[in-house]
Amino acid sequence: MFELWVPITLAAAFLQNLRSALQKHLKGRLSTAGATMTRFIYAVPFALLYVLVLNTQFDMPWPQTSAIFLFYMAVGGIAQIAATALLVYLFSFRNFAVGTTYSKTETVQTAIFGAVVLGDPVSAGAVAAILVSLAGVVALSVAKEAATWRSLLTSWTSRTALIGLASGACFGISAIAYRAASLSLGGKGFLMQAGFTLACVTVFQTLIMAVYVVIREPGELLRVIKAWRVAVIVGLAGMSASACWFTAMTIQNAAYVRTLGQIELVFTFLVSVLLFREKPTWVEVLGIVLVMAGILLLLQTR
Repeated sequence: MFELWVPITLAAAFLQNLRSALQKHLKGRLSTAGATMTRFIYAVPFALLYVLVLNTQFDMPWPQTSAIFLFYMAVGGIAQIAATALLVYLFSFRNFAVGTTYSKTETVQTAIFGAVVLGDPVSAGAVAAILVSLAGVVALSVAKEAATWRSLLTSWTSRTALIGLASGACFGISAIAYRAASLSLGGKGFLMQAGFTLACVTVFQTLIMAVYVVIREPGELLRVIKAWRVAVIVGLAGMSASACWFTAMTIQNAAYVRTLGQIELVFTFLVSVLLFREKPTWVEVLGIVLVMAGILLLLQTR
């Protein structure tokens, strides 16, 4: 069954994959904070241009903001930065694989937060789909990282596992906060709701990252500016991906959007097998099958 949020989410996953690949290229020349900042600072002009075009060329009126909008926008922006920071922090631990695997419980936590904060219903079939796809993501993590099924079951109270869960929670909170901020704007123009929220969040996050980089890593901001040739493409890809994520989460339950968004893992798997001729293990194949099964189940039963 065709629904607009489905192709928008697929586009978001593809563009996010592209942005990640470009950011890895920048990582060789910039620090982690610098490479992360490029996705925000170079996305600002494109985000502002996007909402300006919606307003001037498509006659979509500017939304009326409120304290609720500003609250959820700020919560979402800070939560996303915190989630990313926690994920990066995990790499300083020797057994980081367990933590990063637990961070992938984001979809489950998003469903819980959505039900509690926004009252978004989640059907029994959708719950099953989310859990099946989560099992696939965990299987892929076990195959690619230094984690084992036993370590995942016995280390769920370890420091790395708790940090991973916190990262997943922050990602979930950011998704729900963005949906709440966008919906609080009201009106029928979901493109403007999502685009305006994206523009505000992007400017907000850029200011936070700029202050952090200037204080903690003097000179890095100048290196970010000098890397503009590649960074501009990162900003465009990042803004385009975010615009798709925000739009999809404005018109559909955020947990469903994030679950379908896991198809990004399938894109990555296909590139590694078809383009780089890497031989997958049976656990990786099982993981991809479970992710796809979860997605198909979601589309059939949500």
